[in-house]
Amino acid sequence: MRKGWKAFVLSVAMICMALVPASAQHAIEKQFQQWLSSDLWPEARARGIDERVFQQAFAGVKPNLKLPDLVLPGKSAPTGSEGQHQAEFRPPAAYFEPIGGIVSGGRARLKQYGAVLDAVEKRFGVPKGIVLAIWGRESGFGGAKIPHNVFEVLGTKAFLATRKAMFREEVLAALEMVQKRGVSPQAMRSSWAGALGQPQFMPTSYLKYAVDFDGDGKADIWNSVPDTLASIANYLAAHGWQKGRDWGFEINLPAHLSCTLEGPDQGRRIADWTAMGVTRVSGKPFPQHEMAGEGYLMLPAGRHGPAFLVTPNFYRLKDYNESDLYALFVGHAADRIVYGDIRFVTPWGKVEGFSRAQVAAMQKRLEQLGHDVGGADGLVSFKTRRSIGLWQERAGHAPTCYPDSALVRQIR
Repeated sequence: MRKGWKAFVLSVAMICMALVPASAQHAIEKQFQQWLSSDLWPEARARGIDERVFQQAFAGVKPNLKLPDLVLPGKSAPTGSEGQHQAEFRPPAAYFEPIGGIVSGGRARLKQYGAVLDAVEKRFGVPKGIVLAIWGRESGFGGAKIPHNVFEVLGTKAFLATRKAMFREEVLAALEMVQKRGVSPQAMRSSWAGALGQPQFMPTSYLKYAVDFDGDGKADIWNSVPDTLASIANYLAAHGWQKGRDWGFEINLPAHLSCTLEGPDQGRRIADWTAMGVTRVSGKPFPQHEMAGEGYLMLPAGRHGPAFLVTPNFYRLKDYNESDLYALFVGHAADRIVYGDIRFVTPWGKVEGFSRAQVAAMQKRLEQLGHDVGGADGLVSFKTRRSIGLWQERAGHAPTCYPDSALVRQIR
């Protein structure tokens, strides 16, 4: 069985860790302790953190060199990046393989926590299905193991990661959680990326969006289901979730409409899209209250898969996780949890035969030709998809707005 991407990144990091000599590890640990006392502590103190809190948080903490994206002293490349672009490109369909478990688990919890979900939806305006789908995706409804000490993870990354400044803010926010919110350092279990609890909030997000919904005086996103559900909904509401609007609809995209019309910067009223021939795959009309609202074409697999007309709420889901497929997974799972066994009508095409490195090379070439691909990262974002479509149109090909093995070789 193929390992998931997270497992792959961690396995690469563990191999790199094994290559670090014991003497070098000892030297890094010593430098880490010096950094804590002479660099991080003065800033923490200036932000109102007590020395007792600081010492308690970092008691026994050593840098975890198994984490990905670290730059070790004397090295110029991140420890987790050497194999990053060697991964086989995964077609979009693979992302939806675990959706059945999220749907069944969500339906069970819809019954179990119905009153809480109703109260959360009433207060924040975010549909209960969306909240359940995020809860399931992020932590398996609280059942996933969250194994790491957050101060070990964030301390290591603030000291050694490629994005030190970001993680420095996060570790200082984690200290503030202890100082001002009364969260026990021992309770602050996180993912390998430093995301906390059942909603998988970074510490800065916890400080902004975590909610005490069960009334016990603390926002407990590790153990309290009401606090977890309300915190997820509060995050989306604070980012601009539009109450009463859907997240999106699977559509039939007419052949005469170019796939290069995709993107949040090319929105039109849904009424205008229908005038251009866009229809729902279900055969139902778009809801009347949606017609005057803006909609955006979203083609996660270009012409090789289902097409969607999404609303601004789709991009609020992307605020939670900056991935088209994540937002689509959550929206689709939410529909199936609440409304029944709805499936994508258009099948996902089989797109295989190349690696992320090959995609990144193709992106660099498209950039050289003047296209905005959103960065040569080996990921096929909407900017990369429509850049491919524009290249295909200019080359006299029927645009698919998605790479295949032959196209990857052509655009080099």
